[in-house]
Amino acid sequence: MTFATLILLIALFLSAVMAGAWAIARRPGQSGWTDAIWSFAIGIAGVIAALAPLDGPPGTRQWLVAALVAGWALRLGLHIAVRTTKHADDPRYAELRREWGDDFSRQLFIFLQIQAAAALLLVGAIMLAARNPAPAIAWSDLVGALILVIAVIGEGVADQQLTRFRANPANRGQICDTGLWGLSRHPNYFFEWLSWTAYAVIAIGPDGAFGWGWLAMSGPAFMYLLLVYASGLPPLEAHMLRSRGDAFRDYQARVRAFWPLPKTPTVNSPAKEYQ
Repeated sequence: MTFATLILLIALFLSAVMAGAWAIARRPGQSGWTDAIWSFAIGIAGVIAALAPLDGPPGTRQWLVAALVAGWALRLGLHIAVRTTKHADDPRYAELRREWGDDFSRQLFIFLQIQAAAALLLVGAIMLAARNPAPAIAWSDLVGALILVIAVIGEGVADQQLTRFRANPANRGQICDTGLWGLSRHPNYFFEWLSWTAYAVIAIGPDGAFGWGWLAMSGPAFMYLLLVYASGLPPLEAHMLRSRGDAFRDYQARVRAFWPLPKTPTVNSPAKEYQ
């Protein structure tokens, strides 16, 4: 199998999976499954990209990268799937249904195929990490693995804190602003972004000698743009403003949107601040 053939097969796989996600999400009340399917698809494609025998049997680094992406996908995909069984519709997709009206089905198909293309870019970062030709495991591999473990644990903690908060009837209609949610309005998104920096660290290596490895920086760069300026924060914050009103505006004024850092008076107004 050649590199080009592997990329083509992964692209076709991701496109087909997201077509299946479209068939589910186009039905009212089922849009919540989309992100779970996307996460599992990246996990499967990432493992294949890491372990495919392009130039001999998989080495230690390839198995390490495959294990990292499999662990990430299982944790995130299962979390979203469990959440979806309780709240099947995602407010972001529900808003798109209202916005697109009668054209929802066609627009959604295009939108999810764009997500398939985005997944291919991210799988490319995984592949570059796994294909770093350095002969032995280096400190950069261990640092990358540590970053991903911290990111997965951090995202899991954030998700659990929010789940416990919502499970308490006394918090109904309130804003979770304790724990990690007191440092960032979207700590789960921050840790999701952090997980993609792990592959860049592994791909670049300890001395940056693998030139193609630098392209793995596209993973965290793209994920940052996606989460902060596209399908992550903007639609979710708009939904929270509609549903929580002044309570969420107060939260915006006190806590940064993305980076888990103390907010200073120099930060822009909540309407424009996605940092």
